Amino acid sequence: MAALRTESVAYEPLTRRYGAHVKGALGELWADKARLRRVAMIWGVALVAAISLIVYLTGGRYVGTDDSYVHSAKLMVSTDVSGLVQDVDVKEGQQVKKGQILFRLDPKPFQIALDNAKASLAQTVQDVESTRATYKSMLGQMSAQQAQVHLAQLTFNRYIALAKSNAVAPAQLDQARGTLQSAQATLVSLKQTADVQLAKLNGNVNMPANQAPAYLKAKSTVDEMQRQLDHAVVRAPFDGIVSEVDSLQPGTLVISAMSAFTTTSAVGIVSEKDLWVEADMKETDLTYVRTGNPVSVTIDTYGGCKWTGHVGTVSAASDSAFSALPAENTSGNWVKVVQRIPVKIALDKSSCSAPLRAGMSAVVSIDTGKRRWDRWLTGG
Repeated sequence: MAALRTESVAYEPLTRRYGAHVKGALGELWADKARLRRVAMIWGVALVAAISLIVYLTGGRYVGTDDSYVHSAKLMVSTDVSGLVQDVDVKEGQQVKKGQILFRLDPKPFQIALDNAKASLAQTVQDVESTRATYKSMLGQMSAQQAQVHLAQLTFNRYIALAKSNAVAPAQLDQARGTLQSAQATLVSLKQTADVQLAKLNGNVNMPANQAPAYLKAKSTVDEMQRQLDHAVVRAPFDGIVSEVDSLQPGTLVISAMSAFTTTSAVGIVSEKDLWVEADMKETDLTYVRTGNPVSVTIDTYGGCKWTGHVGTVSAASDSAFSALPAENTSGNWVKVVQRIPVKIALDKSSCSAPLRAGMSAVVSIDTGKRRWDRWLTGG
């Protein structure tokens, strides 16, 4: 304790002396305003430059855009058959499940067409059986006619023998020859008719009726009429929320060829689950963007909420590449414009339970994981 006390006593004069010296130097510096400005200018600029350099080198990791919007699986659900709307089974904003009925067309015309097609199908079965019976009948007639030909041949042969001995008149021989030729011609005609009937049976007399071409054609007509009747009832293709219901009313004439061009022939449905954000990024910001990069998303509607996700896909072409009127870059007054490439962002989770709606504006920030100093060091 005595030693510590002694050192403390010895240190106090040094402190007073050097402290006074430092105070004096600061006082002189403060008194010399010009000198103080020079020091502050030099070191201040150096400090700002150092901080700016550090900020610059550690930056560049994130790229983003506010040209982004919420998208979802959506569809204007109509039908490929024409008819009058009988009733609409849903209301605006109603949640529906896959397969749930949206609206119905009047089924009577489709049922009549189906019944007519079924009647034609039954007629083809009768036609096949009738053809089979006709062919068998022709075979019987051919057998009978073959006997007539054989008899006429024997008669003709006898007359030839008798004519050699002048036992019969030449006229009788000519009559026998004519009878034989007529019987042979009738046999040939019967065989040709039988061949026609057999051809209708595809060369197989025992062919089942449901394998006949006429039957298959009629069956396809029945299937088509059944399909049209089934499509007279329009169902939801996936789970979602219906919209644009009020534009479709009972009594509306739905024309299949026009259903894709008007909302009065369809009901809109928007998926609640299949949601994503599509960001139109500048091409100069996509250098280090890769599939799977983490993304932070904020929605303009919900300022206090954040969504996290990842880069799903980067489009293989810009939006202008699919334009009906692409830019003519060969003109003399061409001006280079930075293109925008769509980036699909899959949403993983949210910090709140706010519902998203298709078309909402969003701001995205993509973490590329590449700072500027890292790019310089790796040459990337």
